Amino acid sequence: MPRARRSKRGPTSRGESGRRGEVVTAFMTGFLTAEPAGADGSDAPDIQSYQEQREDKLKEDIENLLDKSVKTRLAALGNLRLALSSQVLGDFLLERRVTLTDALERCLKKGKEEEQSLAAILVSLLCVQLGSGPEGEEVFRSVKNLLFSTLTDPSHAASARQSCAAALGICCYIAATDDEDLASSLSCLEGVFTPVYSENHSSPASLQGLVCGAIQSWALLLTICPASRIQKALESHLPYFSGVLSSENVGLRIAGGESLALLYELGRDLEEDFGSDDVDSLCVALKALATDSNKYRAKTDRRKQRSIFRDVLHYIEGGECQEETIKFGLEVMYVDSWVRRRTYCTFKEALGSGIRYHLQHNEVLRDIFSLGPPLILDAAAIKASKISRVEKHMFNSAAFKARTKARNRVRDKRADVL
Repeated sequence: MPRARRSKRGPTSRGESGRRGEVVTAFMTGFLTAEPAGADGSDAPDIQSYQEQREDKLKEDIENLLDKSVKTRLAALGNLRLALSSQVLGDFLLERRVTLTDALERCLKKGKEEEQSLAAILVSLLCVQLGSGPEGEEVFRSVKNLLFSTLTDPSHAASARQSCAAALGICCYIAATDDEDLASSLSCLEGVFTPVYSENHSSPASLQGLVCGAIQSWALLLTICPASRIQKALESHLPYFSGVLSSENVGLRIAGGESLALLYELGRDLEEDFGSDDVDSLCVALKALATDSNKYRAKTDRRKQRSIFRDVLHYIEGGECQEETIKFGLEVMYVDSWVRRRTYCTFKEALGSGIRYHLQHNEVLRDIFSLGPPLILDAAAIKASKISRVEKHMFNSAAFKARTKARNRVRDKRADVL
């Protein structure tokens, strides 16, 4: 292990200040967890007390959403976003969903750019917590028209409209109860991104993120559409998506490429030989993007674009999706299709670093990804599944030696590098 760097003020002062900072931060966010310090558990924290403190903090944040001060409302929105993305709070939110929903509607109606963005994000997280039951349906129906109006109103900030597009996709995906809700949501999102199909259209750079968000939410909702609506979407949009690939914005090109692969996947589920007529010309354009080396584009953008379009090209040509393995706790989930990939990326973006916790404990997400009920494991089972520090060190050392030998053979000037 690397040796810790010493502080000029001395190890004692740094250690004490660091511990104080950690305790204060954990207390303020309401998520302090600790293990018993002593073998007899005499110094173990009162879990019930921490639970009550956390709930009191959340109640205070919900009340602060109606405060007159913008700064206070923004702080409350930020705290609630952290709480809902980091923990499963279904029971707590069930009792306060009406109050919280009303407060979020107020923030969406009367707030400015940042407040509207955070409120829209919280609406989506609230649906992730409540699920597809009557409570989640009630939340979606309450905010649906407000999300529509904010998303389609050019007078609102682009970032707020983009958050509304993401919230509309997630809420409709989870809580929509009939085809009418699904159809109206798809139509609203299409109205945002279809103008880019026009050859003479040039959207400002500030709206590129909004267009990307609308395409991604639209693609997510398409994964739960009946076959008739998928067929209609293929006929209406597939001929134009190849044009999106020539956009100057890397995010828009990637969103178009991923959605194109998803459309082909949905089409091949309907017809085995779907798209066989024009696939050759499409593969030429995809290969150019997968090998793009233009220096006027940022290096990170080129790397990301090449990676994505290699996967898209591989699927269009061979029908195989690059598999991704997601590990959380003692479980593993395989993302082996473009439908599953779009779904996982949507919730990963909404939940951030809390995605793995929710995959373990949130019944809504576990139902979406067909993971079954949450696993109940005791401390002994969890401890037995972890390798010791010595074993981990030995494994890393062996891997390092093997990697060094392999690289040295390539670095040798006398070696023939193919």
